[in-house]
Amino acid sequence: MEKRLEKCKSSQTLACEDYKIEQKHESSEIDKSKIYKGLVGIYADESKITCIDGENGKLYYRGYPLEDLVYNSSFEEVAYLLIYGYLPSKAQISTFKDELIKERNIPDNILTILKSYPRNTTRIELLRTSISALSLYDPDDYIFTEEANIRKGIRIIAKIPTVLAFSHRIQTNLPLIEPSQELSHASNYYYMMTGEIPCDAFENAFDKILICHADHSNNSSTFSCRVTISTLSDIYSGITSAIGTLRGPLHGGANERVMKAMQNEIKKKENVIPWVQKKLANKEKVMGFGHRVYKSWDPRAKILRDISQKLWSDIENIDKISDFVNGRKQENIDNVFEMTELLADYVIKTKNIYPNVDLYSAGALNALGIPTPLFTPLFAASRCAGWVAHAIEQLSNNKLIRPRLRYVGELNKNYTNMEFR
Repeated sequence: MEKRLEKCKSSQTLACEDYKIEQKHESSEIDKSKIYKGLVGIYADESKITCIDGENGKLYYRGYPLEDLVYNSSFEEVAYLLIYGYLPSKAQISTFKDELIKERNIPDNILTILKSYPRNTTRIELLRTSISALSLYDPDDYIFTEEANIRKGIRIIAKIPTVLAFSHRIQTNLPLIEPSQELSHASNYYYMMTGEIPCDAFENAFDKILICHADHSNNSSTFSCRVTISTLSDIYSGITSAIGTLRGPLHGGANERVMKAMQNEIKKKENVIPWVQKKLANKEKVMGFGHRVYKSWDPRAKILRDISQKLWSDIENIDKISDFVNGRKQENIDNVFEMTELLADYVIKTKNIYPNVDLYSAGALNALGIPTPLFTPLFAASRCAGWVAHAIEQLSNNKLIRPRLRYVGELNKNYTNMEFR
């Protein structure tokens, strides 16, 4: 602890000196400097984790094309790749999977807390608070080596599905399902949420969905994580910051809103075009479209489109898949994939705006029988692998992240005493 405090003091001293140098260097030019609202186009640092080619619609994890990983790998292998920087051997992935399985359970005190939360609390809020509390029970809580941070990161990745599944089932008065000691990460997560062990097709589709969401470079939640970590805070605080950022509807939650629109507003294929025309005429945002980085198709949307199409084709052609899917078929709405295709085609042709990851993930998750309130938290369950990787990378060559704001208010205002205001 004393060494860490010395490191913190040293970092703080360096940060102060850096700030003085920057302030002196920029003082004469500060009024002429350009403002990059939302930090658009600004490179805050270098990274070896994820590359986004927005012009050509390509996404790479550690240099590997996303498509190759989706169709050849597993979520566990991708998580390993993101954290360690290389693909694991058979022995390494076996050990990694065993570690994830071993860490799936949560302390009884955390379960007690989950049961005490108000019943109208969103799942992402439950997750945010629970991850913060979990740090208190981590045996490596006050150990800050890279090895300890990786161990903590693995625990976070393993426990998030348990926290989410328990939270949802408590909130909906369903019996809790204990983590499996045999199922894969994707299969166990699905099982704990729905109460069903997925068939091979469902497990495969769900695993691919998790891979597609595992990382996306320096997005809002990842930046939030890195900012927190840059203060030399702990990895749990970094992940908690990221989850809090994800709660905002401009970052997470769009897939849930897409599904709610399909179920509650559109419902039928003939309603798609009138619905979107009205939205656009009123200058309302149509969720599931547009991205700050991609100029055309989001590569994740292409993959999820194929997954959603196959799942909905199965639903239409197979009489019995699962209770969840059959229950969904009885709802008074048309084929969600077909409605999504009509919506995407219209927006692309009329506005030249392309689908992002959320548009097709909504239909795919719905086809799998994932409860809609768990759509956004699922994003966190997958993205935590990327968050952990970024936290470790940030600490490997850390500099306090401290951007500036240009003051545009008045100066030298006269103070007025209370009786004269």
